[in-house]
Amino acid sequence: MVNQPWALPRLVVAAPASGHGKTTLATGLLAALRRRGLTVSPHKVGPDYIDPGYHALAAGRPGRNLDPWLVGEERIAPLLRHGAGVPTPADVAIVEGVMGLHDGAVGRGAYASTAHVARLIDAPVLLVLDTTAQGRSAAALVLGMRAFDPGVRIGGVVLNRVGSPRHETLLRDALAEVGVPVLGAVTRAVEVAAPARHLGLVPVAERAPESLAVVAALADLIESTVDLDAVLDLARTAPPLTAPAWDPVTAVGGPAGGHRPVVALAGGPAFTFSYAETAELLAAAGATVARFDPLRDPALPAGTRAVVIGGGFPEVHAEALTGNTALRAELADFDGPVVAECAGLLYLGTALDGVPMCGRLAHTARMTGRLTLGYREAVAATDSPPHRAGDPVRGHEFHRTVTDPGHGDRPAWRWDGTGHGFVDGRVHASYLHTHWAGQPLAARRLVEAASR
Repeated sequence: MVNQPWALPRLVVAAPASGHGKTTLATGLLAALRRRGLTVSPHKVGPDYIDPGYHALAAGRPGRNLDPWLVGEERIAPLLRHGAGVPTPADVAIVEGVMGLHDGAVGRGAYASTAHVARLIDAPVLLVLDTTAQGRSAAALVLGMRAFDPGVRIGGVVLNRVGSPRHETLLRDALAEVGVPVLGAVTRAVEVAAPARHLGLVPVAERAPESLAVVAALADLIESTVDLDAVLDLARTAPPLTAPAWDPVTAVGGPAGGHRPVVALAGGPAFTFSYAETAELLAAAGATVARFDPLRDPALPAGTRAVVIGGGFPEVHAEALTGNTALRAELADFDGPVVAECAGLLYLGTALDGVPMCGRLAHTARMTGRLTLGYREAVAATDSPPHRAGDPVRGHEFHRTVTDPGHGDRPAWRWDGTGHGFVDGRVHASYLHTHWAGQPLAARRLVEAASR
C-alpha cells in the first residue's frame, strides 16, 4: 500500500487566529471518533510538542508534526502517510493547524502556515470560529478566509463560544448566506480547557490522570455539539494520497553498523519534547533505543553508548532533577556522544536558577521574563557527533531561559552572525530544536559515533 494511492479520509482543523479553540476541537474529535471504534491518526502543523501529547492521549497512537520549515515541504505528504500508516492504517486523519489559517513563517508569506500544509496534503479545512461578541459579521470573516487563498477549501465551520440559541441561529443563517455549512456549535457554558503555564499547555506526561479526564470531557463535548457524521463526510472528500510513505530506513540509508549500540533517549515529565520520528530514525540507523527518565531513573540504561536529551520543562522539576545525584554524576562523566536540545542544554549545565544540574557543560542558566521564539536558519559551526561543520539546518527556538555564557568557544551553530550553543568533546548542546526527518543523517552519524 505504501506506493499505491490511498484514499485516506482527512481534514485540517484551523481558525482565523490563535485562541479560537483548535486544540479543543481537534483533541475532542480524535477522542470522539476513537470512541466510535475508528482508528484515528493525529497530526499537528508546526513545531509544537505539547498539543501532540494531548492528541496521542485521545487517539491512542503517537501525535506527529507536519512542519514544512523543519522537514521540507516535499516530506509533508509522505510523513502524513507514514504517521497514518503505523502501527496500523488509520480510518481517518485529523490535522490541527497552528496560529491563524494563513499565518506562516515570518517574512515568508504562507510558507509553513496551516493553509500551506492543507494544500500539500490536499485536505479540506474545518474552521473553528470564536463567535464572542460577533454576529452576522462572522460570515464575512469566513468568506474572507476562504477567498484569501482559493487553493484552500474550507468545507465547514464549528462555532465556538456561542452565547445563546438565538445567537446560534443568527450565525447559522449568516453562514448559510455564503454557502458554508455549520457542522457544530459549542456554547460558552460547556467549554473544557487544559491548564496552561509560561510556555503553553501543561504537557500530558506531567498530569496523566488529569489529562485523561480532560480528554474524556472533550470527547463528551464534541459528541454533544458537533455533527460527527458530517465531519467524516467532509474528511472523505479528500482525494487519494499519491505520495509514497516516508520510510526511516530509506531516509538514513539503512543500519550504520553490524551491532546495535544502545542510544538512551530521555523522557518523563521533565523531558517531554521529542518527535516520534527521532526514535524511528535511530532504530532504522541500527540503534537500540532505550528510554530513561532523569527524574526517577538512578542510572542510564544498561550498555548506553550515546544519549539524546530533548526539550521540556526542567525549570519546573529542578529540585527533583538535582535530587537524582547518581544519574547526574553518571552524565557528568559520560564520555559517549550526547545530543541535547533546550531542556537538555539546561540539564547538562552546572546550575539552573541556582539549583545544581549535571555539570557536564560549564554554563549556568536562569529563567527570564522574555520569550525567545521563532524559526531559525542555522549552520553547524563545529564538527560534532550529529553534524559536520558547515551543514545547514532549519530549526526553532522556544524558551524563557538564558545561559551564561551564551555559547562556548566551539559553538554548536551560527545564525544571525553569532555563535549559539556548545560543542564540548562529544557533546552537542543548544537551544535549537530540530526535526531529524529533515536531516536524517544526524541520526546516522550519532549511531556511527556510538558504534565507535
